[in-house]
Amino acid sequence: MVLLQIAEPGAGPEPNTQRKVAVGIDLGTTNSLIAHFDGASLQVLQDGSGNPSLPSVVYFGASDVRIGQAAMAQASAEPANTIASAKRMLGRARGEFEDDPYVTLAPGDTLAFATAAGAKTPVEVAAAILAALRERAEPQLDAPISGAVITVPAYFDDAQRQATRQAAELAGIKVLRLLNEPTAAAVAYGLDEQAEESSVLAVYDLGGGTFDISLLRMRKGIFEVLATGGDSALGGDDFDRALADHILAELALANPSSTQRRKALQSARDAKEALTEQESVTLDVSDLAEALSEITIDRSVLESLIAPFIERTLHACRETLADAEVAAVDRVVLVGGSTRTPAVRQAVAECFGLEPLCSLDPDQVVAMGAARQADILVGNRAGDEALLLDVIPLSLGLETYGGLVERIIDRNSTIPVARAQEFTTARDGQTGLIVHVVQGERERVEDCRSLAQFELKGIPPMVAGAARIEVTFRVDADGILEVTALEQETGARSDVVVKPAFGLSEGQITEMLKAGYEHAGEDMQARKLGEAQVEAEGLLAGLRAALAKDGDLLSDAELRDLEQNAAALEAVMAGNQPEAIRDATESLGRATETFAARRMDRSIQAALQGVAITDLESDQEQGDGR
Repeated sequence: MVLLQIAEPGAGPEPNTQRKVAVGIDLGTTNSLIAHFDGASLQVLQDGSGNPSLPSVVYFGASDVRIGQAAMAQASAEPANTIASAKRMLGRARGEFEDDPYVTLAPGDTLAFATAAGAKTPVEVAAAILAALRERAEPQLDAPISGAVITVPAYFDDAQRQATRQAAELAGIKVLRLLNEPTAAAVAYGLDEQAEESSVLAVYDLGGGTFDISLLRMRKGIFEVLATGGDSALGGDDFDRALADHILAELALANPSSTQRRKALQSARDAKEALTEQESVTLDVSDLAEALSEITIDRSVLESLIAPFIERTLHACRETLADAEVAAVDRVVLVGGSTRTPAVRQAVAECFGLEPLCSLDPDQVVAMGAARQADILVGNRAGDEALLLDVIPLSLGLETYGGLVERIIDRNSTIPVARAQEFTTARDGQTGLIVHVVQGERERVEDCRSLAQFELKGIPPMVAGAARIEVTFRVDADGILEVTALEQETGARSDVVVKPAFGLSEGQITEMLKAGYEHAGEDMQARKLGEAQVEAEGLLAGLRAALAKDGDLLSDAELRDLEQNAAALEAVMAGNQPEAIRDATESLGRATETFAARRMDRSIQAALQGVAITDLESDQEQGDGR
């Protein structure tokens, strides 16, 4: 909602000529960019040599730090001190890279690179890149930066997003919002080309280290993300490594050194870029092997090597279309430098049945969209502003009694979003509650990913089921989750901002979604069984407590009948038939009805003992208002 400025009659509003300076930053795996929107035009800011892209490479020498092209110049001479593609390691675990031959890790338990300047984490590498972009922009904009919108892959989880924020803070940049890269591209295309109302847009984003596919609907200036998919560890780097391995194999280097691997990787990158325009390329490999001075690589060789990776992206596209229940799209947008590869463009066109849009530079479109959104969020209102509605990639919920998952927010829910649900205690006298937050599509906790646990204390001791505990899940516009538990009677409260120790491993999100589909039938059966067992256990526990207190209300025959029904229920609970357990539970429930009525009568008699009839009549008259 836009607020109107109110002025006295005859007095016009004072013009607001002071614009705040905001930027959009595309922190890329291979290259990073910074852009600015001044209210009239978009500008991708260049360095002194006229280059818009800053290579996402940092050199940590013993006495100096170099970033971008200057760092790349050191790659051959000091490969261990030159860090590239650190983005794909943000927020992830050390164990995922222990066996990576292209990464030299520092000693210790944390994920860090071994350099001449000491151990450097992926966050520090990203911070150096972001600081270089800020230093590039401020002199050109002639003002300090008020804030930035930084883009992240749609499939970055909470840990990866938190790591991105930390890097920005280290670089002295205020983050206005973390924006999904495909959504940023949609902003640039949708606003610049006036997308049709109610059109469905597919954003195919294949960068250096990540792949995202997003389906968006644009209606009257609102971008609604229908569904997202992708792989947080798949991109052009995989193309480069496949080609580098091919080059090493051609040179018969069975056990290449780390230096040879890095040199082969650089040759592979050069070859891939050349094969975008050429059918073949000849590489100088004299510094790699003595037997050969050069080798020739055809485009067909590259295409055969990268075909499995392209197929993985198409599989994700088809799954995302199914998630969104969309049969066809109106337009396809290509984002990311890897989409320049002819085989990628052809495969995308065949998958969606239409030629993809390429009118904006695929390397710059994300930064351009982020800059537009930054201008809005910093307070500069433009007439072409759009509302962005992103979604969460995996369902969020908590563990309930019996090891079951109660979903609070379903996957593909629009964010920001808040959902609350009321829970209760499972045992008499329970004064505390462990809230276990999980993520995933399965019905049992053991099959989902644990995000966090926290304890709610101060619950009044009551009978099981009497306490009222409201649990609220809030996901903000950056995809960060906050969970709050509130006991309604005392106001006791506990909360947590979910910050996992590390991000999802390669393909883990895709595997979780796949497992959800493949095991849907057995998961539902497991849930039915778990719910039936929980209900039966509750009834049996309640019956035992009632018999211990008021068993004298039953005759010996009635007591035997109840015990036989209880034994029958316990016998069926040992099996795996939820219907049989429910039938036995209902049978025991009917058998306890007479006993429950007698207990109620005794309770009423005890409550009325010593109360005069006249007192009851007086209370009734007051209740009737007489």
